[in-house]
Amino acid sequence: MRSSIQIVDVDRVETWSRYRAGLCDSCQANCCTMPLEIRLPDLVRLGLVEAFEAENEDPARIAKRLQKARVIDRYHAKAEIFTMARRADGDCTFLHPQTRRCTVYAQRPDTCRLHPQQKSPRPGYCAFGARMQPRKEV
Repeated sequence: MRSSIQIVDVDRVETWSRYRAGLCDSCQANCCTMPLEIRLPDLVRLGLVEAFEAENEDPARIAKRLQKARVIDRYHAKAEIFTMARRADGDCTFLHPQTRRCTVYAQRPDTCRLHPQQKSPRPGYCAFGARMQPRKEV
């Protein structure tokens, strides 16, 4: 007998589900456990870098400051991509640990805005995992 439980491995895109509107409402935010690669305008929108600094400072120097503050893990100078640091549990820094919802939704990076339709290891698919409902005490 085949199990009705669907196992999702964010590192194995063949386990992902085809995206459809409303799917995020019941998801446990698996996409928020993947490395988040963003650009300088995203850091400005998030309030992590001042617009003046972004316009006048070398991105590598900004990256050095953000790495020291543990805001980013690394910086790819050629592509000008910053990889955001994550919490010890692997979740995005901006993911609320209890509600599993984004705490900066209105300011979220373009990578998040365009996932999974355009920016995704498998466009049109997502690492959907049904949200666990808390058990009710009897």
